[in-house]
Amino acid sequence: MSTAPDSGPEPLRGSPGVVPDVQWCCLCCHVGMAGLGERLAERGFAHPRGLFGRLGGRLMSRGNAATEREVVALAEPNGRDEVLVVGPGPGVGVQTAARCARRVVGVDPSDLMLEACRLRCADQVKRGRVRLVRATAERTGQPDGSFDVVLSVNNVQLWPDRHEALVELARVLRPGGRLVLSAHERWLAGGLRSLHESVVVTGFTDVSTRTWQPPSRGTPPAAQLCARLP
Repeated sequence: MSTAPDSGPEPLRGSPGVVPDVQWCCLCCHVGMAGLGERLAERGFAHPRGLFGRLGGRLMSRGNAATEREVVALAEPNGRDEVLVVGPGPGVGVQTAARCARRVVGVDPSDLMLEACRLRCADQVKRGRVRLVRATAERTGQPDGSFDVVLSVNNVQLWPDRHEALVELARVLRPGGRLVLSAHERWLAGGLRSLHESVVVTGFTDVSTRTWQPPSRGTPPAAQLCARLP
């Protein structure tokens, strides 16, 4: 991992002590507010690209890092496990999972984020421990029953069809496979109760939920769910 330090891409420049959300708000003032929310969500996070995508990637790398590592810890991958990371963004979760799993595959619809992830995980990619694919949660392009663990951090709220995505993730999991989902609580439509219901309807069992507060200053609470495929 010598080619990409844990800190990831260089953080946004700004006044000392200013948290990423505040810096993003400053950017908003410069580019104008008309239609900003829609452009920010689409180009910065849903399908990162261009300037918004690069800045969104830096925010994700910095603001999501603790949550990414916590989700990997919840899943407890071991040296025999194959792990699928949905929407890895700049790759903190992929890099963390690859340190303890046999192999990690990351699927993301954004070429920009796949490249950022590839740079962070360059050594693991070279050694065949990490593979990155342009795909979505609804269509991962992976074989049936090919993973022991599926992880997703801060993108379940962006899936166009949550049920379709969960069906796809159940398809690629082996029997007994673990699913761990995490999202900013304030962005998760319907909250954990709705996500719990969706997961149960899809056929997952042993479902547990919690709200977890990341240690990063300014980062909102995370709504997290763990489940298992029978």
